[in-house]
Amino acid sequence: MKFAFIIDPIEKLNPSHDSSVALMEAAQLLGHEVWVTQAHQLNVIDGQTWALLTPVNLTPIIRDQDRWRVEEPWFSVGQSILQPLENMDSVFMRTDPPVTIPYLYATYLLDYINPEKTLVVNSPHGLRTANEKMYALQFKDCIPTTIVSRDKQVIREFVERQGAAVLKPLGGKAGEGILFLEGSDRNLNSLIEISTQQGIYPVMIQTFLPEAKDGDKRIIVLNGEPIGAVNRIPTGQEFRGNMAVGGRVAKTEITDREREICQKLASKLVADGLYFVGIDIIGGYLTEVNVTSPTGIREIDLLDGVYLGKQVIEWVENKITNRF
Repeated sequence: MKFAFIIDPIEKLNPSHDSSVALMEAAQLLGHEVWVTQAHQLNVIDGQTWALLTPVNLTPIIRDQDRWRVEEPWFSVGQSILQPLENMDSVFMRTDPPVTIPYLYATYLLDYINPEKTLVVNSPHGLRTANEKMYALQFKDCIPTTIVSRDKQVIREFVERQGAAVLKPLGGKAGEGILFLEGSDRNLNSLIEISTQQGIYPVMIQTFLPEAKDGDKRIIVLNGEPIGAVNRIPTGQEFRGNMAVGGRVAKTEITDREREICQKLASKLVADGLYFVGIDIIGGYLTEVNVTSPTGIREIDLLDGVYLGKQVIEWVENKITNRF
C-alpha cells in the first residue's frame, strides 16, 4: 500500500518523540511505501486533490535500555512528484497546530479526495468540527466546571467563584498560553485582557484541578478504543504537565473511569472520522481532545514495551481492505 503523511518539514521532526515519525516508520516496516508532503503543497486540479509528494525512507530508531537511540541520518528522500492524493491508499493529516486559516483551507482542499479510493486520517470534516478545547464541552459529565467567554467580568466572576481556574486559548498547542488564575491576583484583569486580546477572542476557563500535580494523562484512542497512555507530570515550579514545557513522563494505567470516558466519546469520534485521537485527563476529568497531530506514541512504546504505531497502521490496513 501507499501511505502519504502531511507533516511539518521532516528535518524539523524529532524521531525519538514525534508520533508522525513513529507512524511512518511502522508503515515502512510493514512493507508500505511512505510519502510525505506539506499543507502548502496541496492543490485542487480538475476537481481532485493533488500534492507534491516525496518518497521517504527511514532508519528505524533503536531501543537502548530506557531511551531511544537515533541513527544518523535518520531519513532520506527521493524525487518529488506532483500527483493526485487518490494514488495513495491512505493520507494522514499530521500538520501541527495551531489551527490557523491556512490550516483550515488545507482541510477544504482535502475534501476533494474521493473517500471511496483513499482513507484520510483524520477526516477533514472532523478536523474542522473538533476544536481541541471546545470539542470536550459536549460531554458535560466528563469535564470539569468550564466556561468559554471573552467577557472580562464573566471570566473574573467565574474565577472568584471557583477560587482558582485555568485559562486556555482555544487555538493553543503544547500548553502555550495556559494560565493559572486566582481571584486575588492583582494582575487578573490584565491577564484576561492579554489572553482575549482586549475581548476579541474567546478563551476557555476551567476550574483548577489540584490533581494536576499528579499528572496530566494522555490516552491514545484508535477508532474509539483506548490503546495506550502516558502520564505527564509537572516539574519544578511549572503547573503544566505538557512534554513541550518540560513535563516528566511516567508509566501509567488506564483506569475504569478513563475507560468510561473513552466509551462515552467513542461513537461521536468515529462518526466524525476522528480515528486517531489523544485525549487528556486530569483527576478523572476530560480536559482536551487532541485531533490534529496527537503525540505520545514514542513515550508509551518506550515505557510499556509496545508498538502502537504498528497497531495503528494495521488498523488502517484492515479498514482499507474492508472498504472502510
